[in-house]
Amino acid sequence: MKTQPQPSVTPKLEEPKFGFNEYAERLNGRAAMIGFALMVVIEYLTDQGVISWLGLQ
Repeated sequence: MKTQPQPSVTPKLEEPKFGFNEYAERLNGRAAMIGFALMVVIEYLTDQGVISWLGLQ
């Protein structure tokens, strides 16, 4: 059985500018962590939950 020769050069692909790319996912995760931490701090300082902030309680 003959094997196919492997290419000697790997093509250089550009990172996508929109959509689900690594940078966008990392940025979104960091923003979510900061938002969650701020929510916990504000709840602790005000003794009110998110439902109270929204006026639903």
